[in-house]
Amino acid sequence: MLDYETLRIIWWLLIGVLLIGFAITDGFDLGVGALLTLVGKTDNDRRIMINTIGPHWDGNQVWLVTAGGAIFAAFPMIYATAFSSFYLALMLTLAALWMRPLGFDFRSKLENPKWRKSWDWALFFGGIVPALVFGIAFGNLLQGMPFQFDDMLKVTYTGNFFTLLNPFAILTGLVSVAMLLMHGSVWLQLKTDSVIHERAEKVATKLGIVTSVLFVIGGLWIAFGIDGYHITSTVITDGASNPLTKNVSVSAGGWLLNYQLYPWMILAPVVGVVSPLIVALLSFRKRGGWAFVASALSLAGIILTAGFAMFPFLVPSSSFPAMSLTIWDSSSSQLTLNIMFYVAMLFVPIVLGYTLWGFWTMRGRIKAKHIEAGSSHAIY
Repeated sequence: MLDYETLRIIWWLLIGVLLIGFAITDGFDLGVGALLTLVGKTDNDRRIMINTIGPHWDGNQVWLVTAGGAIFAAFPMIYATAFSSFYLALMLTLAALWMRPLGFDFRSKLENPKWRKSWDWALFFGGIVPALVFGIAFGNLLQGMPFQFDDMLKVTYTGNFFTLLNPFAILTGLVSVAMLLMHGSVWLQLKTDSVIHERAEKVATKLGIVTSVLFVIGGLWIAFGIDGYHITSTVITDGASNPLTKNVSVSAGGWLLNYQLYPWMILAPVVGVVSPLIVALLSFRKRGGWAFVASALSLAGIILTAGFAMFPFLVPSSSFPAMSLTIWDSSSSQLTLNIMFYVAMLFVPIVLGYTLWGFWTMRGRIKAKHIEAGSSHAIY
């Protein structure tokens, strides 16, 4: 059996991998949905765009479901605290995500323009709302959530939905929206031709720059305007999970401490800043394939930047910093993590394998002739 400290780090890494996998795969689905009314000017244009993601969106969403399940099993206190804190926001996200299967299935059932336009907007909200909410959630985690535990470890959240909509969280929400729309526009470069392809190149060129600029602004805000958290008592990495046994200090620029202790971590924000600019350059030069690689690296870099900055914190408490949840005091038992580790070693490669198989099987561009001829390439 692996030691407790190692298992906790492994599961922190695995959940990070699952979130990055979700962002890279389902991220372009969300991006295309949000771009549907911007890039698609005609009904045929929008059908082409929908058919680029139609074969993949449900399989891609498995990454999100798996990440949620992993958090529930590996860090149950995180699941209970974060999901109750973000309850209304998550319900809004789920309602938006429901719009995707409904829109895909019902949009083309009738030829009525108003009917199709209504579903186009539903798919737009199904893409833009989750992207925005996920970013807002990360912004609030970086600032700390207003919660506390009693002696029985019962959590009480003292905030509300509107406290989540603070200026910094809205900025991180915009970073999320920009990067996922950028990712969606690069996907369209890979999967379409002609006028949609050209519009997607122009959109990606602009959004690459916007993503990088917003990310830099967010980084400066974290450095000079957001207090970070730091454990000041002895860190027990292999003890029982109890968030009430440590001391935590809050200081300006505290989230930069890990970058001073582990200089190699600086690679994440560098990739997060530079890669979107490379996306813009490659899109401008009509190199969609490499632009998609750069876009995927952008998403990974941005997500890892937040993860590295907060380590070992997962959900900091702004009300009682000492009650913040870290990977050392909010995990499941050593036995549970160990069993789950071997299960994950079996099933994560399976998820990755059928994801890659699906992309390979459905490779190629969706063209106007496929829509007009009712080809098997077009299912919506």
